[in-house]
Amino acid sequence: MTRRFIARLLLTLLGSAGIAVVSAQEPPAPPTPKNPIPEDVIGDEHVREEFGVNQFTTPSIRKLFDMLNNVGKLRFDDLKRSFTDKTPADRVIVAMGLGTLIADGFLIVQCERVEEMESVGRAMIKYGKALGAGNRLNKHTGSLFEYSGKGNWQELRVELAKTQADVEAEMVQLRDVDIAHLISLGGWLRALEISTKSISDNYSEEKTRQLTRRDIAEYYMMSLDSLHPSIMKNPALVQIRKGLEEMLPLLDVPEGKSLTLEEVKALYQKASTLAHIVTDKMNG
Repeated sequence: MTRRFIARLLLTLLGSAGIAVVSAQEPPAPPTPKNPIPEDVIGDEHVREEFGVNQFTTPSIRKLFDMLNNVGKLRFDDLKRSFTDKTPADRVIVAMGLGTLIADGFLIVQCERVEEMESVGRAMIKYGKALGAGNRLNKHTGSLFEYSGKGNWQELRVELAKTQADVEAEMVQLRDVDIAHLISLGGWLRALEISTKSISDNYSEEKTRQLTRRDIAEYYMMSLDSLHPSIMKNPALVQIRKGLEEMLPLLDVPEGKSLTLEEVKALYQKASTLAHIVTDKMNG
């Protein structure tokens, strides 16, 4: 599958979001997406382009999680969650669940908890198989286990980023770009839950400036609006879409302004509620 074909396919799928669809007989003109990804969360282009993933798909979970570097030291025992490798029957939950697992992988890396990587990696394999990308995930999990055993945390970050990009590429080839969006959404919800919990437990005004990203929340809202109508009817997505809309006022602060501890706690409650829409169904 050529990149030109993939680009045209993506433009067609995203046409409902206001992107012009170019005639197959003419080279595509540079489009202007209605819901552009914030530039600082696109991710490592050389990693994503390697797998045929470009700026029309989804934010990098690695980039979203890198924002936690400025949150301070993460306390794993306070932030971890219980999960099983049982895969839900709902494909939407599987997609968002895979995103949460990748975010959990980054939490493990940030906290250097080598003993936790195997269970997350095995769950990722099962979720990948359920989405039709099991073979692609399989080739990464061996590296995840190897690098975690060696304590090679930088290589683990790269491998996790490749994992997301590789699954996205598989979804593009299967003409299922909507699933790629949902994987990233699940990762962001879990990352937001972790960051707001960490800051509310160890508050400082400076740290809260990492949380006021209305642009990211708006991007995901518009991404949901561009999903196929049959997918958007999913009860979990209806809840999440409504929850994101309710969250916007909590993020709508002047640039550079910090949040109070009470505001961070309110944001954590909202983020946790949205994340649990996914994670509770992963274990149910």
